[in-house]
Amino acid sequence: MVSIIIPAYNEAGSIRDVVNKIRETLSRSGHEYEIIVVDDGSSDGTAAKLVGQGAVILTHPENKGYGASLKTGIRSAKGDVVVIMDADGTYPPETIPALLSGMDEGYDMVVGARTGKDVNIPLLRRPAKFILKKLADYLSETKIPDLNSGLRAFKKELALKYFHLLPSGFSFTTTITLALLSDGYNVKYVPINYLVRSRGKSKIRPLKDFSNFFLLIVRVICYFNPLKVFLPASLLFLAVGIYHVTVTLIRFHRITEAGLLAVLLGFQIGFIGLITDVMVRRDRWIR
Repeated sequence: MVSIIIPAYNEAGSIRDVVNKIRETLSRSGHEYEIIVVDDGSSDGTAAKLVGQGAVILTHPENKGYGASLKTGIRSAKGDVVVIMDADGTYPPETIPALLSGMDEGYDMVVGARTGKDVNIPLLRRPAKFILKKLADYLSETKIPDLNSGLRAFKKELALKYFHLLPSGFSFTTTITLALLSDGYNVKYVPINYLVRSRGKSKIRPLKDFSNFFLLIVRVICYFNPLKVFLPASLLFLAVGIYHVTVTLIRFHRITEAGLLAVLLGFQIGFIGLITDVMVRRDRWIR
């Protein structure tokens, strides 16, 4: 049993086509499935477009966010495997069977990575995505082809395990990616195309969402592997402090407070990182 969950906020122009394409694709694949659409407080009649389309319709009385909608759908899902997909028509439904094949191979999550031949990510978002990807690669010690793809399949039980970490906003997908990789679960990436949105408006706010994603990546890695964050910061302050102390001692035959402060701060950050790392590892051992 596969549960397809589609969060939708003011997507009346595309939601029916998306649901119909998913139904056609899965009917041919032979999978038993359900389609759950979570109308996240839409004001354009999104839910009304789905009447008689064979989808389970869940509604939020007000807009709660992308991640909150996915959580609502996951809680109601009957399937052991959950597939999430956007409602704007940018992800190709015909690639869903490839994701499910990966799940049949024993992977814990299969991500539709937007690395296919036809990828239409707006130019304004690409620099931010590149920076966030490089940061996530370093902190997770894994090369991640697509950090926040909105088309992926995963085990429902795993999503429930991390519900306390998964946010209500767009960073849901980033968080579950980093969480599973940090805990050593098997993640597969399947190249897919990413189509041009033909109707409606994107809900992404580039500047605000970039800062949120940046802080989220650091926060999640601090939760799983804090030394990856604290150790570089500690070494940076130590290097600056030692350099400053050495230069002032040679040139002026004295040591300044700024140099000593940087050295002490470096040691302090390092010790905080070590203590945090011990606490994280202890909590995992207890669990």
